[in-house]
Amino acid sequence: MKFEPYPFEKLNNLLKNIIPNEKYKASVLTIGEPQFETPAFIQESLAKNANLLRKYPKTAGEDTLKEAMIRFNKKRFHVSLDESQIIPTFGTREVLFNFPQFLLFNKENPVMAYTNPFYQIYEGAAIATRSKVIHLNLTEANNFKPIIDESELAQCDLVILNFPNNPTMSVLSKEELSEWVKLSLKHNFVLLNDECYSEIYTGKPVPSLLEASIYAGNENFKNVIVINSISKRSSAPGLRSGFIAGDADILAEYMNYRTYIGCASPLPLQSAAAAAWDDEAHVSSAREVYKNNFQIAHEILGTKIPEATFYLWIKVPNALKFTQKLYRDYNVKVLPGEFLARADTNGENPGIDYIRIALVEDEAKTKDALLRLKECLDA
Repeated sequence: MKFEPYPFEKLNNLLKNIIPNEKYKASVLTIGEPQFETPAFIQESLAKNANLLRKYPKTAGEDTLKEAMIRFNKKRFHVSLDESQIIPTFGTREVLFNFPQFLLFNKENPVMAYTNPFYQIYEGAAIATRSKVIHLNLTEANNFKPIIDESELAQCDLVILNFPNNPTMSVLSKEELSEWVKLSLKHNFVLLNDECYSEIYTGKPVPSLLEASIYAGNENFKNVIVINSISKRSSAPGLRSGFIAGDADILAEYMNYRTYIGCASPLPLQSAAAAAWDDEAHVSSAREVYKNNFQIAHEILGTKIPEATFYLWIKVPNALKFTQKLYRDYNVKVLPGEFLARADTNGENPGIDYIRIALVEDEAKTKDALLRLKECLDA
């Protein structure tokens, strides 16, 4: 298998011969990792349950964690799941890589479609499964929402959406998501929505594909899968707590597969994760921080405040050269959009001439970095 270098490796190569301006303190706006303390009650739960390290964890997850995740989905999305419809996972990165391998194993010529730009694990899974890839380009022309081409979707075995979207910040409504559910039933492909940014919204709560499935009349979630994580929600990426939920028939077989891959979460982590999934107050506070960062960006850069995520997707002339200039002259790192996307069959890379900015710092650091970025834009 031959995998593409990760976007951050490409960035390091782009900047490796550049000495940044020492007048400024380094500012890194590249990685989607919240730069805030994990809430104290989560840390306390982890420490309190450290003695459980003496026990092997169950692959299926402890009941306390699974029940907390079920309550989260009920409170947040008004979706009632039973235990056959949800599996706790070790974050969601491992799921995005191994679920396609499980699902497509018996397909002779598998076909995957996913949004473009994308989280690179989608591409890794396509490579590992030898899948033909159909890119669902997200562009300014289509308001960063995938255009439906049924002739292409009819070929698909697995379609991966990512809404709220990293990096374009776009959101699909419940009605829009429900159209995808109907297509998954019509053409019999599995539809997965990566919902890891569902809790970082700036106004009204954004919908889940599970809600949309019910809205479309697919109450048993046939062909429908979602994944979610507390990494962004709870400033706890190191806790590695996520879940996969939806079609019980698919999940039953996937659970059998998971017993072989050895990715059960340690019991102290599960206890801390259960506390995190059950609490909304700390998430509400975090949302206000990110919303304030977007307000700062609006005041400095004139950018619109998006519905969700903590990213900015900004169009600039020659993103590669701009990224180098910004680092050299202002000691600020951003990620060129083309590192997050690929050219489609028409040779079009929807990430070209964009940069992604992760607004994951506190107010003071965010303001300082964006003022430097503005100066670079105006230079």
